[in-house]
Amino acid sequence: MDNCEVLKFFPEPVFKYNFKNSAKYNPKLSDYIYELYKKDSTGINRSNRGGWHSKNFELNDTNSIQHKFAMDLQKYILNTFQGLGWKTESQNIRIKEMWAIINKKEDFNVVHTHPNAYLSAAYYVKAPKECGNFQVENLNIARRHYYPVIANKNEFNSQVLGIEVKEGDLLIFPGYLPHKVAKNNSNEDRIVISFNVDVK
Repeated sequence: MDNCEVLKFFPEPVFKYNFKNSAKYNPKLSDYIYELYKKDSTGINRSNRGGWHSKNFELNDTNSIQHKFAMDLQKYILNTFQGLGWKTESQNIRIKEMWAIINKKEDFNVVHTHPNAYLSAAYYVKAPKECGNFQVENLNIARRHYYPVIANKNEFNSQVLGIEVKEGDLLIFPGYLPHKVAKNNSNEDRIVISFNVDVK
């Protein structure tokens, strides 16, 4: 109708960046992650179903590729804070922890949140076609249980929305946002680095 104004309240953001130095970092990050995998192929269990989840990276070694990568992420984290309208001046914004996940064919991650982080992130070191989209679930649980038949899918009635990803993509989002990873339908590894951000 001509006299209708649609007001959109409380949007939930995912900041999607193309990490500028991905071509430089990805081969070295991949080597580092596979080296961790060789040393500890069991890893740990979190949201991964199948796949391998590393222990937290050692970030204190200033000469290491993971430390240099973490330093290069700072401008993206700062931009996200500013985009959300959060205070950045005189704030000790830090990467609290960082880890890697390798998903092989058929592996996926179930829905989860990162409740002890202001921001969480996923960076794509290796992302072959059909390796599994990043998916966000609607925060409003009540609307999943009571709604009429949907004629046209749109942003107002969707329960889960996916983001197609490629190598070098960096997704940063609030830690409270429920997210998951679809099944890897490719025959190659999907390698992601995730991290949490807080203010010390």
